[in-house]
Amino acid sequence: MAQQRHAVPPPLKTEEDYIPYPSVHEVLGREGPFPLILLPQFGGYWIEGTNHQLSGAPECPPTPAPSARAKLEGNHTAKIYRKHFLGKEHFNYYSLDPALGHLVFSLKYDEQEHLHLLLRTRARTLHDVVPISCLAEFPNVVQMAKLVCEDVNVDRFYPVLYPKASRLILAFDEHVLSNHFKFGVIYQKLGQTSEEELFGTTEESPAFTEFLDVLGQRVQLRDFKGFRGGLDVTHGQTGSESIYCHFRDKEIMFHVSTKLPYTEGDAQQLQRKRHIGNDIVAVVFQDENTPFVPDMIASNFLHAFVVVQLEQGSDQGTLYKVSVTARDDVPFFGPPLPDPAVFRKGPEFQEFLLTKLINAEYACYKAEKFAKLEERTRAALLETLHEELQARSQAMLGLGPEDERADNGAAAPGFFESFKSLLVPGSRRGRRGSAIGLGSVEEALLVPGKSPSRRRPGPLGSRRSSAIGIESIQEAPAGRDGPAATPEGAGSAHSSPESQRHQDREKPEPPDFSRSSSSGSSFGSAPEEPSEPGRESRSPSGTHRDAFTDTPWPDDPPGTPTGRRPPESPCPEIKIQLERPPPHPGS
Repeated sequence: MAQQRHAVPPPLKTEEDYIPYPSVHEVLGREGPFPLILLPQFGGYWIEGTNHQLSGAPECPPTPAPSARAKLEGNHTAKIYRKHFLGKEHFNYYSLDPALGHLVFSLKYDEQEHLHLLLRTRARTLHDVVPISCLAEFPNVVQMAKLVCEDVNVDRFYPVLYPKASRLILAFDEHVLSNHFKFGVIYQKLGQTSEEELFGTTEESPAFTEFLDVLGQRVQLRDFKGFRGGLDVTHGQTGSESIYCHFRDKEIMFHVSTKLPYTEGDAQQLQRKRHIGNDIVAVVFQDENTPFVPDMIASNFLHAFVVVQLEQGSDQGTLYKVSVTARDDVPFFGPPLPDPAVFRKGPEFQEFLLTKLINAEYACYKAEKFAKLEERTRAALLETLHEELQARSQAMLGLGPEDERADNGAAAPGFFESFKSLLVPGSRRGRRGSAIGLGSVEEALLVPGKSPSRRRPGPLGSRRSSAIGIESIQEAPAGRDGPAATPEGAGSAHSSPESQRHQDREKPEPPDFSRSSSSGSSFGSAPEEPSEPGRESRSPSGTHRDAFTDTPWPDDPPGTPTGRRPPESPCPEIKIQLERPPPHPGS
């Protein structure tokens, strides 16, 4: 079965077996009339409006209903924030979901006891209205977000505290809306079936000129102040005039093939194609009955065509036949064409045609190529909005980038980070250790009768803690891990930990704590233990030296002289008042 399932199909024998649609040359070889649009030989497009036969009273072609003509399609979700939230009491939040990415959430509670919820993700914006009566209890913000999207998986949302946040959110929501459009206009003469022939036409027929007047008004490009659609309005490099229209608060500029510059010797006419080929929707006007094939023009952007053909031989005024074609991944867009798709010249036809063109562009944005581009753009803009709201909100609280880490799910500063802030000169708490009980911390490192011992090397087991600027407490080489080394100038007496404890019990006097004035420590000196035999020595000048400072550290480089430590950068002296440890129970 597997072999049969993966078997190679037999070779195709005839051309008709793998070419379902005839070519335009084959169709022109037949007897007319011909359709306005032919599908490419390998398909990939759909066609609307194939019936153009007037039956009954040809003098009264059908016209679309006013309601259908007036409907403009678009992204209505992008207008919700302006309509229902802006200028009204509402709340904005932000968060970061591991799967959905950056989230920006808006909610409003209206007088009718309804919750208006608007959740923005990198893929889309979700909107819902939930009556409070349908809920068992008033939800929190996370629960509200899950009412809109069940996939939300965050622990909390952070409130937006920036007073002008509504402007930023509105700009993001409405970035998909545009009041500027540009469409191509291609003039197809009788018998023209290639891109070179379409872009090589220089003259305009009276019928084409009349049709341009239906689209809009002629404007001079030099010093033109309206939407120019990429045309040059300064140096005249894209022609001297064009067709412009202001329709329902929207500006439309047409790239007319015959009005763009013509270059002698350039078969492709790149000056014309670089404008029309970069449009998304184009109008094709046909003087006479020659079919248009969408793949005549090679372009990655052109996704939809509205083909208009003059109805010949009509004595009831100027009539136009209309057909629409678009790529398969472009959804259908309105207003729908009547049946038959024939229009009389007039303002109703102009309104229908301009509405169809605008809706066609909105529909093309849903095609796979443009949808992926829009998703990447949306994700980048949403991330920027999230970061801006977060930074502005933290700034309102007087927090900097370092202070806001704990509030946004990052690791909170540990004890040593807080410890360091207390030791910074000029801190409100000063340098006194009593503010957080440094005496108790220091005493916890000492056990009566035992010398302080270092911990095993680890992340904080180095000679000094560079992360917080506190020098580690120096340890004596003698301790539980082994016998004490003989310091310079000291006797050869050695003592075990047991003998040290015995000597401590015989000395009831309390230990002497010293304050070091050495600039080599940023925390102060380590407390000394009571003098013990073999634990102290005298310098050549006869002064007392602590055995802790004479003994080399285990991690000192080989060859470091005993009792000599590398010079350190001067640090401010810190004097700490330490409490006396409680007397040993056995003393």
